[in-house]
Amino acid sequence: MDREPREAAPHADPPSIWRRYNADGASPELVPVQALRPGDSLRVAGVDDEHAGVLAKLDVRLPPIIVHRPTMRVIDGAHRLRAAELGSRQLIEARFFDGDARDAFVLAVEANTANGLPLSLTDRKAAAGRIILSHPTRSDRWIAQVTGLAATTVGAIRRCSSVEDARSNARVGRDGRLRPLDSSAGRRLAGELMRADPARSLRDIARAAGIAPSTVLDVRNRLELGQSLVPVQRTGGPRPGRRPEPGPEPDPAATMQTLRRDPSLRFSEAGRALLRWLDAHVLASQATMPPTDGIPRHCLGTVADLARQNARFWAAFGEQVDPLRHNGPQAERA
Repeated sequence: MDREPREAAPHADPPSIWRRYNADGASPELVPVQALRPGDSLRVAGVDDEHAGVLAKLDVRLPPIIVHRPTMRVIDGAHRLRAAELGSRQLIEARFFDGDARDAFVLAVEANTANGLPLSLTDRKAAAGRIILSHPTRSDRWIAQVTGLAATTVGAIRRCSSVEDARSNARVGRDGRLRPLDSSAGRRLAGELMRADPARSLRDIARAAGIAPSTVLDVRNRLELGQSLVPVQRTGGPRPGRRPEPGPEPDPAATMQTLRRDPSLRFSEAGRALLRWLDAHVLASQATMPPTDGIPRHCLGTVADLARQNARFWAAFGEQVDPLRHNGPQAERA
């Protein structure tokens, strides 16, 4: 018996906005620097003046920035714009995007994931949460491609925010803004953003986390009092008898590829030295354990100690590097 043809899946994902935009091949134009407005910040720490300073000193032609034509806000290229300001340049090369503001944000995330200074994991998770709200019918894989996250991570963010689709999990208010019915994920994300940058404004955090400023204020009060960021009745823990699913492990090869694209590493001697060191010491995600059956019994303890010593070295290196995100040169200048 012949089978009936299968119906097309509803809400099929469109091609990547970044891919469609580049396929249009819009020619760059020279735009007055003073005519441009800053766009939505994708980064918890904002613009890195040190990175912009490196770009300002480069004797190479940088790629054009991308500008949202209806608002003249910068979609991609905040650091290049800052470099132009530091170099007292009056004009900068720009390509224009004529889509709506929601797609402009997606384009900004895709562009920053594809090149330039990499977004942090916190930045990408915040972007994924916002895209889930603005494009609720897009698949986890589509949003994962945009944000550079694993699809399982996007799925976890979607489950935490309870945004499966716009009809059952979110509502459009009288002001036209889409808000989730369950703000638990937004509350947790807001708390993470506050810890990373205590001086960041409530409205900026509200936009990044996709929740109301009043909710952000409540999160800040709870954070100061040491209380749970999510009210007890909203907290949805794992079901009894079920272990929480572990988060996805980062892919070392993808991480190294991102670092190699970073101009501040590629165009400085110290950065190139770091990349060479990491190339020699980082194991690929496909690496397999060496055979142990050929190790003599009297060497097993020595080999185990060597492995643990290397693990302690990397752990200590991580502990040394991680605080520099908040206490590095920028904090010293403050």
